[in-house]
This record gives sequence, structure tokens and C-alpha cells, in this order.
Amino acid sequence: MKQLLLDIQPLAPPTLENFIIGKNAEALHSISNALNQQADTRFVYLWGIQGSGKSHLLEACKQIAVTRNLPVSVIDDVHTLDENAQITLFDHFNQLRAGNGILMTAGNAAPTQMGLRDDLATRLAWGLVYQLHPLTDEEKAQALKTHAKARGMKLPDEVVDYCLRYLRRDLPTLMAVLDALDEWSLTEKKPVTVPMLKKLLQLNLEI
Repeated sequence: MKQLLLDIQPLAPPTLENFIIGKNAEALHSISNALNQQADTRFVYLWGIQGSGKSHLLEACKQIAVTRNLPVSVIDDVHTLDENAQITLFDHFNQLRAGNGILMTAGNAAPTQMGLRDDLATRLAWGLVYQLHPLTDEEKAQALKTHAKARGMKLPDEVVDYCLRYLRRDLPTLMAVLDALDEWSLTEKKPVTVPMLKKLLQLNLEI
């Protein structure tokens, strides 16, 4: 058995391009416009349950800001901020509003439903507010099949079903496992099957 085949590679860094849109096209469009300075949009707040893509989008915005040297501030998990941090964010919002900076924030609920200071909640609600919707199983399955097709990989439906049923359900992890499975299949010159996937996962856990 080749040890190389057991290494599930690190997840690809989050970008706007590798964000699977699902039902979040409007939010992605507004973020892109803000970063490209193609609209008056300078304040965007994202909310949704864990796994809906908030942190992915904010991390992508952060990397774009660094690359392009844009005046973008990114604050994730606003709902966890203590009193002092909320005051700091409120003051920062006002400074950006008076200038030309961009603020991207995210939390687990709508601005007025997180128990934040009223003044901060009001400020967050002034900009564009989007609830992000996690991908359905059908959308995840289609994304995995599209990813496999791009690799030239023959991916049986039963392997997709097993991944969605038993593995971590975030898409980056699923795709990383798929990539490792494809590499193993090519090296062993065997078709991708559920038993092969189970063996890969078992051996990976034993490293």
C-alpha cells in the first residue's frame, strides 16, 4: 500500500470563485460589486447557520483586500463580541462611513436578533443584509459530480450518497476526500467504489 495515497490534501483556500453559490447568488453579486467598487455598497452583513458559507466569503474578501490593497475591514462572528469590542466596531463603522472604506461582517442571526448594543445593531442593519442558505444535499451532490467531471473522474452515485451520509458535510472537506480518492484510484488502476472509499478513510485515520 502506498502511503502517499493516504494523504488527504489541505483544503483549498476560500475564494469567491470556489464558493458554491446555491441560493446565495444575490449576496455574492453584492460582495463582488463592493470589492470592485462598482456600486455604493460599502457595508455588507451576512448571517446564517454554521456551514452556510459566511466565513468562506469573509476570508475570500480578506485575501482579495490584501492582494488588491483595498480598504476592507472583515469581522466574523459578530455575535461573540463583548461590550468593549462592540463599541470598537461601532466606532470603526462610523469612521468608515465618514471615509471610503468597506466593512464586511457576519454573525449567526440578523443584526437586531443577537443581543448586541442597539446602536451597533442599527449600524449593521444600515447596509446590505443577507441571510446565507446552506447547500441542500442535492446541491452538494451536484457540486461533487461537477468537481469529479472536471477531474475526469468516474464517480458512482453510491459513493456520493456515502459521502453525504457518513462524512463531514462541509463541501471543502468532501471535495478534498474526493480528490484523494481519485488519486488512489488512478494509482491502483481500479474504479472508484464505496469499499475503496471506506478503506481510504480507515487508513487515513490510522496515520
